[in-house]
Amino acid sequence: TLAKKHNLTGWAFLLPATLLIGWMSFYPMIRAFILSLQTGMGVNLSFNGFANYARILKDPTFKQTLFNTFFYLIVQVPIMLVLALMFASMLNNKDLRFKGLFRTCIFLPCATSLVSYAMIFRSLFANDGFINMVLRSLGMSPIMWFGNAWTARAVINSILIKLGILSTGYNFLGNSASAKIVIILALIWRWTGYNMVFYLAGLQNIEYSVYEAAKIDGASPMQSFFKITVPLLKPTILLTAITSTNGTLQLFDESLNLTNGGPGKSTMTMSHYIYNISFKQSPNFGYAAAMSILILIMVAILAILQMKVGDER
Repeated sequence: TLAKKHNLTGWAFLLPATLLIGWMSFYPMIRAFILSLQTGMGVNLSFNGFANYARILKDPTFKQTLFNTFFYLIVQVPIMLVLALMFASMLNNKDLRFKGLFRTCIFLPCATSLVSYAMIFRSLFANDGFINMVLRSLGMSPIMWFGNAWTARAVINSILIKLGILSTGYNFLGNSASAKIVIILALIWRWTGYNMVFYLAGLQNIEYSVYEAAKIDGASPMQSFFKITVPLLKPTILLTAITSTNGTLQLFDESLNLTNGGPGKSTMTMSHYIYNISFKQSPNFGYAAAMSILILIMVAILAILQMKVGDER
């Protein structure tokens, strides 16, 4: 019948893409799982069951990288998504002038090469970088506190002297806490515009008359945001939360190019550790594959939880 012919035609068009997805995605995943059940150096591998997974539970370096990765996830993702939603709401105003320029400027960091922007942040936060220069200039500025004999210059200088900024500059990338903050700032700078585009696309589907009706009813801008914008953007917020979680759990470039995992291993991510196990140290592909499978399981679990919590359908 005509319906069966159309059905067969549809499957015929889908077949090449299905074969490519199976060959390029699912087959490597199956091979990675088989590899995770093997041990040995290089290509000299032998089957050892789930010994690699048991080793993960005892590996202090993996526990450190797991903590670092989830620290980035918990701190950076909510800040980035909130900022993206705020920017999208502001730039969706039909009366705003030059909004195309503003949208482009916020999105441009996303188009920057991963290595390039990591090197830019590395130079910004170097001992003789721009940030330390600005902090030194603040320490030399004669700003007065209003109605107080103490000068802001003295207070700022005392803080900067304790941090060593006025003499040698603060070593942002050499301190564990500040290095993590630099990585979080870099991630927010690069990916906020990317998520903002999704929210802008979602806001374009919301009729502006809805906001006008709410305004007539006496709703404030804040009430309109939480009662109209957020509920109607719920599917888009869910999508960006899942993709951002997925990307953060696989974070690699910033850890490698900004801090090289240092100081020590205090900023190293799981993907960076997998890279070191596979290519920088004595190659142990079986153990690296086991960690990769574990990341896949964590991504799947978090995605399922987010969909259960965020999508009532």
